[in-house]
Amino acid sequence: MAQCCINPSILSADFVNLEAELQRISNADAVHVDVMDNHFVPNLTLGLPVVQRIQAVSPVPLDAHLMIADADRWAPGFADAGLASVTFHAEASIAPIKLARELRSRGAKAGMALRPATAVEPYLDMLPELDMLLIMTVEPGFGGQAFLDITLPKIRKAREAVDGSGLGVAIQVDGGISENTIARAAEAGANVFVAGSAVYGAKDPAAAIELLRAKGSRTLRAATE
Repeated sequence: MAQCCINPSILSADFVNLEAELQRISNADAVHVDVMDNHFVPNLTLGLPVVQRIQAVSPVPLDAHLMIADADRWAPGFADAGLASVTFHAEASIAPIKLARELRSRGAKAGMALRPATAVEPYLDMLPELDMLLIMTVEPGFGGQAFLDITLPKIRKAREAVDGSGLGVAIQVDGGISENTIARAAEAGANVFVAGSAVYGAKDPAAAIELLRAKGSRTLRAATE
């Protein structure tokens, strides 16, 4: 059974008190850092210098999600910074195989993300080059959106391909993940869950993480029995 991982998104955290906010999720598997450039998506968040400072104080590894244009140029810098995982968008890369290999060569796990309307089938041959495939379950660019059930068939196709390949590629979902939606995503085949408002909107973020992890793990176990 694939391990259930909960990666809270700091997009929903208090940016004025990020170090304290990171400590509140010290039981997470990783911190999901949304990097937006106001070009690939209509929002602007964090740049590499801020991400480097976050990494310096984070109690858990960083999982960067680059929602930026010209990923081939900019993504390797995040790997050079020592991040555990760097995910670029297929739609923002001219040479995704080359970029995935470059990220790995620089010490980071390579992830590739797909918008909700981007088909997964053209990228399944790339699985050997990836450590993680991110299926966006909302349109990238903003937090707090509702989970899109139309992405579930895509998650299932990705899971079938990963299982059929025998590779240990993680399937991450990002957008609208909560206590009410995590089971649907896990049943479809996801095993890494990005949760923003469901964690930071809770009175006790650490307890919210444990609740999501328990529900996701239970569904993943049931799917393999």
